[in-house]
Amino acid sequence: MELKLALENRRSIRKYKPGKLVTKEQLKQLLSAAMLAPSACNTRPWEFVAVTRRETLDEIARIHPYAKMCETATAAIIVVAIPHSGKPEGYYPQDCAAATQNILLEAVSMGLGACWCGIYPRAETVASFRTLFNIQEPKIPFNAIAIGTPDDAPGRRGFFEEEKVTYIE
Repeated sequence: MELKLALENRRSIRKYKPGKLVTKEQLKQLLSAAMLAPSACNTRPWEFVAVTRRETLDEIARIHPYAKMCETATAAIIVVAIPHSGKPEGYYPQDCAAATQNILLEAVSMGLGACWCGIYPRAETVASFRTLFNIQEPKIPFNAIAIGTPDDAPGRRGFFEEEKVTYIE
């Protein structure tokens, strides 16, 4: 699938077909796309936790107030930020967001659906994910991405807004 088509077709999927499992090979393809993302000075301040265990997906849905879609997802990827991964420091939110967007676009190209659920900077949610996945400081659970075969087709919400652009010519 070409990039423009993936961009136009990307949606936040919140309902997945039961029994349509995401394979380890598919997860590797998604994670490979994540690791192709740009990062400040190529610091790559990220790690990933790939989840397919049903009980853990249900626990994610329980502890994250906006990740109820994990009840029907058959996989999730937890993006873990590493804030002190070299110089320059402080760019890990942008870097991890770029990796996340790559996962979302790769999911579309593979016929999968995904939904980005922020964890950081909500202290309570960060603490819950630290406990669930044994993520030690200084690492930070950044977000959870629910993944599966879409069982809904939400309409397009993004659009171009000319009034939000300033051209300097």
